[in-house]
Amino acid sequence: MSFDNLPILLILAISVIGNNSSVAIAAAALLLLKLCGLTNWLDMVETKGINYGVILLTAGVLAPLAAGKIDINGLANIFKTPKGLLAIVIGLGVAWVAGRGVNFMQASPEIVTALIVGTVIGVCFFKGLAVGPLIAGGVVALLVGLFRL
Repeated sequence: MSFDNLPILLILAISVIGNNSSVAIAAAALLLLKLCGLTNWLDMVETKGINYGVILLTAGVLAPLAAGKIDINGLANIFKTPKGLLAIVIGLGVAWVAGRGVNFMQASPEIVTALIVGTVIGVCFFKGLAVGPLIAGGVVALLVGLFRL
């Protein structure tokens, strides 16, 4: 008896128990691809998934601009408030940290499992979002470099 599907089934079960449809849909879709023998698609998701996900996430964030809900005056006002300036600085920092996370996960693929477990727990039980692995990987990379682990 093979236990190859057990990890993804566990994640699927945890996401259902934790009432997180995003992780449940992702896990179910990957399991379905695997069970249908569509391993080429799994390879594509593995190699291109983060890029496609970032594109979709960015499109979702930019949609209010495209829909005209934020105009040029609204954009200009961002630079006039402390909250807006803080958001710009934090956004810049988080983007930089996430970039370090991608590089770190590529250089240390064994850490990906721990990041996934932490992210699934955070998403399912602490109402987090699944964008955590990139940022978490960046934070781990920074701490590993800082403490020379």
